[in-house]
Amino acid sequence: MKKILIKKEKFTRWLLLGLAMIISACLYNIILLPLNIVTGGTNGIATITHYLYGFDPAMMVLLLSMACVIFSFMYLGVEKTAGTIVACAVYPLFIKMTSNIGLLISLDTTDILLLSIIGGVVSGISNGLMYKSGYSMGGLPIISQILYEKFKIPVSKTSITINIIIVLTGAFFFGSNNVLYAIIFLYINNIVIDKVLLGISNNKAFYIITNKEDEVKEYIFKELKHTITTFEVKGGFLDNKRKVMLTVIPSREYFKLTEGIKLIDKEAFFVATDAYQVEGAR
Repeated sequence: MKKILIKKEKFTRWLLLGLAMIISACLYNIILLPLNIVTGGTNGIATITHYLYGFDPAMMVLLLSMACVIFSFMYLGVEKTAGTIVACAVYPLFIKMTSNIGLLISLDTTDILLLSIIGGVVSGISNGLMYKSGYSMGGLPIISQILYEKFKIPVSKTSITINIIIVLTGAFFFGSNNVLYAIIFLYINNIVIDKVLLGISNNKAFYIITNKEDEVKEYIFKELKHTITTFEVKGGFLDNKRKVMLTVIPSREYFKLTEGIKLIDKEAFFVATDAYQVEGAR
């Protein structure tokens, strides 16, 4: 039974990765390539070389991905490379298979801003599914991993540096407007990735420190009908002990609680964060 569950989990993960690659390939051929929007990565380089030399984008992505895989074998080893080989080979294939999808799906390209927003949403869904699968499509992120392993340079820094260079190169050939569209695309992409991975937050978690603990408790209990958990903390500067109240409320009651706390104790300290998963009694 355990083996069946493991196989089912792997199949689900590969299915998510496959779906992510198909969505990404369609997005590239419908929006990014026709509009020359360079958003970094192997796709961005493929767009530039296609514009300059008419080079097949799928072939360029394949060559770049295979080069990265070779470097990964050399510097990261077989174990860390094995998971990316299939994706590095299949993703360019999907780009090639969907290269004529623009003939089937005709978009009005006069409003590039709207298409950038739509593209960012679709890309965020695609990347979110990829991260959920636990696998990677390989490509230039491998270079960032190598630099981290060899020189301890943070992956986030090298990744953003590489992508900035590619985006600015795109700006040189396609103009500054395309950079703005790329920034909008990437910004929305990052927001949607978080939503796909974490979900939409319907609740807020409040951490409250107040000198009028009983009054705040009574307000939350009687007015908002929610429970509270209290625990002790120690201040880092004065080293004194204080009590922190924790409560989780629906997002629609956010302003009720914040305004209530302010009315009871104007000097109260509180922090509100998104609560993506709430289970059990509240």
